[in-house]
Amino acid sequence: MQIELKRIQREIGITTIFVTHDQEEALTMSDRIGILRDGRLVQEGPPEEIYDRPKSEFAATFLGDANIFRGDSTGNGIRLPDGTAIAAGAGATLAAGAKASCAVRPERIRIAIDGGAPDAANANMLRGQVSKRIFAGNNSTYFVERAGQTLKVIVQNTGADRLAEGQDVVLRWSPESTVLIAAG
Repeated sequence: MQIELKRIQREIGITTIFVTHDQEEALTMSDRIGILRDGRLVQEGPPEEIYDRPKSEFAATFLGDANIFRGDSTGNGIRLPDGTAIAAGAGATLAAGAKASCAVRPERIRIAIDGGAPDAANANMLRGQVSKRIFAGNNSTYFVERAGQTLKVIVQNTGADRLAEGQDVVLRWSPESTVLIAAG
């Protein structure tokens, strides 16, 4: 029905304002999305931009899931309280030393028993332990404990070996999948 409504809107050439709390519906139906918080517009733009480049922790967690890391800015990423550095994508800059956070979507993280050799495409790495796995047919959601934080990782089910609860794992993702966000 959503696809048919969008087709009719384009065919007739009408502008429609659609108000919803259904994230998938907003992404599917919209050419542009506006996110409101306490009656104020916090971000507006095309669905892909809002999803891939949220400007605040609120926008990152309101539209989809996001793993949020907090620390001090390194200029082009953050340093976590335990000293681990997380690099953000090209063009992401904040004043070094400022409080900052970064957001990473659960489907952008790769999970494995062995981290393998580091490469530019998966330069960010954290170790953790699987605390829960939820099978949902076409994908599985893993919850990974790391330094007192629960991280969410969504993996397409390909028939490969599944990771067990309690298993030590390595998480890797690209700096391009990391959105740097100023504190505030």
